[in-house]
Amino acid sequence: MNKALEFSSITPDLALMAPELVLAIGAMFLLMLGVFRGRSASSSVTGLALAVLIIAGLWLVWFTGEGTAFNGAFVVDPFARLMKVLALTGSAAAIAMSVTFMRRENFDLFEYPVLIVLATTGMMLMISANNLLSLYLGLELQSLALYVVAAI
Repeated sequence: MNKALEFSSITPDLALMAPELVLAIGAMFLLMLGVFRGRSASSSVTGLALAVLIIAGLWLVWFTGEGTAFNGAFVVDPFARLMKVLALTGSAAAIAMSVTFMRRENFDLFEYPVLIVLATTGMMLMISANNLLSLYLGLELQSLALYVVAAI
């Protein structure tokens, strides 16, 4: 089978889940940045995490169309977009409001905003889930990240 045909058939599916991909790739980048910069990376990782959430939200509002992807396992419709915007807004607000608390309590850990971004990715996957398998994947991604946040 032609490799170009295989790639072109999955590209529209990936285009529908571009905000989730932005969050996932951004979280991995932020994690690597925090690991290599050490304790001094907390404020920069927090700011960049907010930037990643804003970029994903803008991409969701302006560039994401409607439709289904991955043989109907992932759906994007106006209600899903609204709920995703609410999840992104809530996550950005949680990170922004935690900055003063983290400084006051000497709790400057770069992992916290990264885990919030990963949990938001899981929330967005759950919102767009159209079958039980994709719902389970989103639930697991969200819950595993939030378990670690609760343990911090």
